[in-house]
Amino acid sequence: MPLRSASRALWARLRPLPLAAALLALSLIAAASAVASPQVRVGIADDGVLLHSPERAPEVVARWKAAGIETVRVQVRWAGIAPDELSPTMPIGFHPTDPYDPRYDWAYLDQAMGLLVANGLTPILSVTGSGPLWSSRVPSLGNPRYQPDPAKFGDFATAVARRYGRVVTQYLIWNEPNQPLWLQPQQECPVAGRKCTPVAPHTYRALVRAAYPAIHRADPGAQVIAGTLAPRGADPLQRNRPLRPLAFIRAFGCVDERFKPVRTGRCRGFQPARIDGFAYHPHSIKASPTTPSPHTDDADLADLGKLEKTLDAVQRARGFTTPTGAHAPLHLTEFGYQTNPPDPYDGIPPARQSRWLQEAAYIAWRDPRVRTLVQYEWQDEPTKSVGSGRKKYAGWQSGLLDKNGRPKPALAGFEHPFFADATTLAPRVRFWGQVRPGTTHRVALQRRSPSGTWVTIARLTTDSRGLLVKTLAPPIGKAATYRYRTTDPAPAVTMTSDALQVTPRR
Repeated sequence: MPLRSASRALWARLRPLPLAAALLALSLIAAASAVASPQVRVGIADDGVLLHSPERAPEVVARWKAAGIETVRVQVRWAGIAPDELSPTMPIGFHPTDPYDPRYDWAYLDQAMGLLVANGLTPILSVTGSGPLWSSRVPSLGNPRYQPDPAKFGDFATAVARRYGRVVTQYLIWNEPNQPLWLQPQQECPVAGRKCTPVAPHTYRALVRAAYPAIHRADPGAQVIAGTLAPRGADPLQRNRPLRPLAFIRAFGCVDERFKPVRTGRCRGFQPARIDGFAYHPHSIKASPTTPSPHTDDADLADLGKLEKTLDAVQRARGFTTPTGAHAPLHLTEFGYQTNPPDPYDGIPPARQSRWLQEAAYIAWRDPRVRTLVQYEWQDEPTKSVGSGRKKYAGWQSGLLDKNGRPKPALAGFEHPFFADATTLAPRVRFWGQVRPGTTHRVALQRRSPSGTWVTIARLTTDSRGLLVKTLAPPIGKAATYRYRTTDPAPAVTMTSDALQVTPRR
């Protein structure tokens, strides 16, 4: 069967029973979680497995569900679906807003979406470029990343929402638009060696302004989420140096460094974008989750407060709007730590990866703005040598499994994270954890005695998402080791967290 025919047949099979049952399951999940805290959904992103390893994907997606993953970010790359990727002109007779135009190729994405829905996982679609060459405003340059046409992108976004709106509520607009890999030019530099001025934020604003109403018309209940910014950039001295994220946000909203409106240059005739949320990728590379970025306009996980202040200041200046006027919720749609081995340059020891991912989960839970935390990725990519030094370790090795599928310590920590916050409420200690997959569990919080045995110091019942929070006042200055264990009646598996050594301070 031709690939496109197979795609249509697969989608037809998904419609009647499995998809309807999955939709019912998803609606029940949503109803059950509505009474609990709105935060934080546990997510994963690994298109290498989901989209490009169809022989492995069914087993892995089922494993995701068992690990307590609730949502999966999926990239919907324009050029991978639209026809005539290398042509400078759109095909005659092609209807880009119609997802059932036979020249669209949705086969691999249909298969992935069917797997996710059948396993009760909620997709988040990242509708992104690069597009086909004909999507560029200047196709004669031969660069599909160069200034994508907003109207054509709006048409593609319409097709995506029409095809998947029955099983998707959240759409991310573009991926890392402050990086030249995804959007060009980043800036314009009239004089070599002089400070350049941003271009990509204005291109991106036009893309969001086109996609937001298009998606909402096709899927009225949708949430259209902007941003998806990488956490760092470079000084503005070259045309395609990546832009720093907070500077990108200010330019996106046409405000200056003091958040005063700018209405000259590319901001002449400014019209704000409307958004339903803001996505961000707060990778901290080798820094801990509590170590701030050294640059004012970069923001790692420790800088969420700085990011939120920037967003709120731009919003107050009418640099963008939300439907209700409320602050934009945050979705951390990509976060992870690479490990050494295999990467000796940008990796950290596997045990530290596990500890820091658990602390990151606590930080996300503690921030009332955060709605989603997506682990990137499930399994390490194979290392690719494209040169010397860092280039010998190209690709991402931030998985919970190594390239051969062997679990790293982080997998166990991901499935049942545990963190002790000894500073926020000092001298008391807040113990936080989550039993995944989330449901109500009985849990024993335990401390190791001098003899080495574990003594239960508190018995808890988690909330409906498996979350446990307990604040205690251990003796100040005395180190002790803690863990939690599930004590459900006749459990099939007893889950035990990593042990933490804690020293309460004044």
